[in-house]
Amino acid sequence: MKVGFQTSTDTKYQSLQSIDLVGSPVLISVAQKKDSKMNKYVVWHIEGGLGKNVAATALLPALAKKYSDRKIVIVASYPEVFLNHPDVYRVYRVGMTAYFYDDYILGKDSLVFRHEPYFQTGHILKQKHLVENWADLLGIEYKKQLPQLHMNMVQKNFQHSWKREKPVLLLQTNGGLFSGQQHGYSWTRDMPIELAGWITEKYIKDYHIIQLTREGTPIIEGIESINFAMTNMELFSLVQASQKLILIDSSIQHIAAGLNKPSTVLWIGTAPENFGYEMHTNVKPLPPKGSTKLIDAYLFDASFEGVPHECPYNDIQEIFDLQKLEKILAKS
Repeated sequence: MKVGFQTSTDTKYQSLQSIDLVGSPVLISVAQKKDSKMNKYVVWHIEGGLGKNVAATALLPALAKKYSDRKIVIVASYPEVFLNHPDVYRVYRVGMTAYFYDDYILGKDSLVFRHEPYFQTGHILKQKHLVENWADLLGIEYKKQLPQLHMNMVQKNFQHSWKREKPVLLLQTNGGLFSGQQHGYSWTRDMPIELAGWITEKYIKDYHIIQLTREGTPIIEGIESINFAMTNMELFSLVQASQKLILIDSSIQHIAAGLNKPSTVLWIGTAPENFGYEMHTNVKPLPPKGSTKLIDAYLFDASFEGVPHECPYNDIQEIFDLQKLEKILAKS
């Protein structure tokens, strides 16, 4: 019979002949090639919302290149974002890390990164993008990397469930969590329902419009509305299946970047310099009139939740120039 063996210096397995053996194969000798990554890890702990997790994927290739002799272990609040990524060795959900200390810390050669990029000076002063702040903390060069989302064969087929008679226009009016938010509308990030209605009138003849919102928010009549929680892969597939995307600052614009789907993103209380991507058409608001006092602001001006008494606008035409917006939407 023949068996194979490989030494630490061999580049391929060699054949070994034994003439005295009969019956079932018997392993005589195998010298396994030493795994240079054995017990050497990079542990990256990522908390926060879905969009923040998606944004983090932009740095995985550079992280894998810098630490090519280590296996990347992700501990994240949205682990499904990282499951199919080719540079990731293992993925854990925050708070569900049984035997993690024994497996990756005790007696192991591990590097642990658990930072909060939101609280870096560059982010607070709106000088750097979220991904750039993270790159600084990880010691990686920032090259305006885009998120990278990887779906397997089955997940890619989810997009066929969103096929409609007309091209799909994804209109996101509200974002954030489906529970725990005090108000149904956040002026800093959500799209005013009057503006969403105005956009709907412009495009309802040519597109099948799907409103993406959350429970407890206004629904636009005459179009398909989704105000219930989906799996994140279903959400990814909706973005992938859409031909035109008009979004707000939320996880969806990060997902669109990760799937290479150029979109129009409307910004109000947050800024594309911090969270946006140049591949999108980013529409910034008009400067507020008046002098609304940010009495509740600490390190950041306007909170994601949008404290109502701090809204500096009186109507949608004070937020956006609708004539210019109409032209922008027509081109994008």
